[in-house]
Amino acid sequence: MIRQMQPLRNLINWAKIVLPLHKIRYYPPQFVIRNPVIEVVNKAFKEGYEVAIVVFNINNLREVCDYLGEHNYTLFIKSLKKHFRLVIEKELEQDDVLVLHDYYSDGLTLFLRIDHERSGVSEIDSIMKKVLKESESKLNEEFSISYAEFASGYMFVEKKHYSVQEAISRAHQQALAMAEKRVQSEFNEMLYSVNKIVSQRNISLLAQPILDVATKEVRAWEMLTRGPKGTSLESPLQLFSVARQTGFLYDLELIVLEKTLEQINYTGCMQDIFINFTPISLGNQRFIADLKKLMLKYKNIPPRQITIEITERDSIEGIEHFLSNIKILRNLGFRIAVDDTGSGYASLNTISAIMPDIIKIDRSVIQDIDKNSVKESMLKGLLLVARETGSLVVAEGIESKEEALVMHRNQVDLAQGYYFARPGVLQKSMASS
Repeated sequence: MIRQMQPLRNLINWAKIVLPLHKIRYYPPQFVIRNPVIEVVNKAFKEGYEVAIVVFNINNLREVCDYLGEHNYTLFIKSLKKHFRLVIEKELEQDDVLVLHDYYSDGLTLFLRIDHERSGVSEIDSIMKKVLKESESKLNEEFSISYAEFASGYMFVEKKHYSVQEAISRAHQQALAMAEKRVQSEFNEMLYSVNKIVSQRNISLLAQPILDVATKEVRAWEMLTRGPKGTSLESPLQLFSVARQTGFLYDLELIVLEKTLEQINYTGCMQDIFINFTPISLGNQRFIADLKKLMLKYKNIPPRQITIEITERDSIEGIEHFLSNIKILRNLGFRIAVDDTGSGYASLNTISAIMPDIIKIDRSVIQDIDKNSVKESMLKGLLLVARETGSLVVAEGIESKEEALVMHRNQVDLAQGYYFARPGVLQKSMASS
C-alpha cells in the first residue's frame, strides 16, 4: 500500500515550496510550476551570486518505510522535514536560503545563494554534515532507527547560455548523483572529468595583487585556480566541489601548488605568493613529504616567499595532523595566513590555535564599511586581535575608493580587491615590479 501511495505523495510534496523558510507557501498539485525557483535563481545571478543545489537523501528510504509501517512512515516524514528545517534555519542566514523543496522522491532539495568571494565548498560541506548529523540523531531517537542511510550531495547551477531551467535540472540531477554515489552515468561522468583534470594537470592560474595600503605598491600575489576553459568545471566553485565529493581535493590542491611554483620559476617573481589550502589538505599525513618533494624540485624558491593561506570555513577541530603540520611548515620557513577572519567562529578559533603570521579580513566586514560604523568597529577589533598575535592584516574584497580610505584611516597593512586590480595572468614584468 505504501509503495502504491508514493507516486501521489511525491507529486503533492513536489508542489510544496518554502520561500523563504518562515513563510510557507503551498501550491496545489494542479499548479506545480517552477517559475518561483527560476526567478530567485535568476535574481541571485543578476546580483553577482552563485547558486548551489544541495540534496539531502535517505538512500534506503523504501526499506525504512517498510519497517515503520504506513502510520509511522507519515510521522517519520513529517518529523524529518521539521528537523531538517530547524537545523537549516540555525545554520544559515535567511537571505542565503532561496528555496527549500519539501521531501519528495528520496530527497530534500535546498537552493543556496553563495557569495563566491567569501564562501565555498567547505562551508557547504560543513552545513551538509551538520544537517545530516543533527537530523539523524533526532530521528533515531524518535523512531529507534539506527540503519537509515543518510547522505547528501551538492552542485552549482551553471551560468550558461541555455535556459536557467535546464541548468537547474542538470545541477539537481548531478547533486542527486553525488548524494547517492551509486554506479550511474552522472556520477561516473563527473568522476571521470575531475580524474582527467588531475591526471593531465589541466588547470590554469590567475594572480591577484595584494598592495601596501599606505604606498599602493604590490607586495604579494594571491593565486586563484580555474578549471579547463569552456567546460562546466572552469568555475573554481564547481571544480573544487566535484573534487571534494569525488575524493580528488588533495590531489587538486597539490597540482595548484606545483603549478604555482612553476609560475614563480618562469616569471622570476620576487614578491610573496599566497596559495590557498583547505584544512583537510593541510592536515593530510602526506602533505609535508609531498611539499618537501616539490620544493626540492624548485630549490631557487625560498619557503619564506610562500604564504600558506588556510582558506574556506572548515573547522580545524578533529583534523589529526593539522596543528603538527602547521608547526613543521613554520619551522621550514613558510608563512601562515588565515582567511575569512570576521566571518564566523571557525576563523577566530583557527587564529587562537595557530597564531598566524597574516590575518585576512573577510569581505563581509569590508563591504560598505564606509557607510556602516558597526563594521568599522569590527575592523578595529580585528586589528587589535592582529596586534595581539603579531600578525599583518590583509583586507579582502575592496571595491570602492571609500572602502579603501577606511582601510588607510585605520592603518590596515595590506589590501586586495577589484578597486585595485582584477585577477590576471602573472607576467614577468608584473612579477618583478
